Amino acid sequence: MEQRRISGKGHWYHETQSSRSDAVLPLVPEAAYLEDRFLLDLELSAEQQATEAAWLSVARDAAQCLLPENSPVTRLHTLSSYDRLSTALTVAQVYGVQRLCNHYAARLAPQPGPDSSRESNRRLTQITQYARQLASQPTLIDDNSRQQLDEVALSVNDMVTFNQLIGFIGFQARVIAIFQALQGLPVRWLPGLDTQQDASAELFLEGNKSWQPGLPPVELRYANTQQLDVVNQSLSQSVLYPISWLLAHDAQPLSVLSQLISLLLPPNNGQTSDDFVLVNLLTARINGSVSCFSDAAANWHGESGLPEAIRNGERALQAWSHNHPNERAIIQAVRVLTRAPGSFSAAQLQPLFEQGFSKDEVLRLLISSALYDWLNRLKIGLGNAS
Repeated sequence: MEQRRISGKGHWYHETQSSRSDAVLPLVPEAAYLEDRFLLDLELSAEQQATEAAWLSVARDAAQCLLPENSPVTRLHTLSSYDRLSTALTVAQVYGVQRLCNHYAARLAPQPGPDSSRESNRRLTQITQYARQLASQPTLIDDNSRQQLDEVALSVNDMVTFNQLIGFIGFQARVIAIFQALQGLPVRWLPGLDTQQDASAELFLEGNKSWQPGLPPVELRYANTQQLDVVNQSLSQSVLYPISWLLAHDAQPLSVLSQLISLLLPPNNGQTSDDFVLVNLLTARINGSVSCFSDAAANWHGESGLPEAIRNGERALQAWSHNHPNERAIIQAVRVLTRAPGSFSAAQLQPLFEQGFSKDEVLRLLISSALYDWLNRLKIGLGNAS
């Protein structure tokens, strides 16, 4: 593997912006031209292509609406193509999935960067810092973080799109990692990557909390037809109910997210599989999304001690799972996938297969973890638990 490079825009370890005037080629320039902008031309079996076609089609729509070929800048939508691809590369670097790093580095390289003014440098630095923190240490994001984005002229619409983009790249990274593991592909270690640390237990010791928006939602009287339609579509989904009007500032990503939830998560009708609730609890606990954890705990119908063990941290959960091999296998896989997608491999799948889970069951459980992870970051990035 090539060593870390620090000049130009064509490397994985993109920081802010380049001062070089000459063109710098990305490490894998052909990665910019992949036909499948979601799986990035990762080959699936014919059976997987057929059974997973519906939600993969929606995921490709998400990639298109959040990372279009061209992104015209307006007064309310100031995120340029450079801003979006720079953010995508920053998040891809955090998660260490090589296929993503290649793709977004290659797409970013030819983009005209912002001017070299102090204001542009400060804006890009702030955007990069926020994206890295929400991807790697979500609990660092708070009202002050959102205020800093406002100070570098991101509108409310921008901030909603920006958080959707960060959440989506995390979802994409984890889905690719899952499919690669199912195919037994080797994990390629990337230098300089840190594993995400679990959120502090103190966040979860004050009991259940609900989510409150940290930005002004769309007001019903000002909503356009597209916003009304997508909010009506999403309000029936419990995981989106409190945040729908805020996400409606950018209606198209909300629409595809709502469709993915319908296709990938079991309906919240009191009969939700406890395995999915376990995945939800665990991702929320690791990421520090207290409101997501509270909602999941209310849907848990298994042994009463599990939510409390997850709430108290890794040692308590290890003690609980000692006599629960099925749950232990899920916990082990979800931990690695959530903390370090780039390290996720076939080794994390084997305990699940040994407990009798089918390949399809494993795929659906782990992809639900990737989707819950997206939702966790939306709740953390756009509001507070109280």
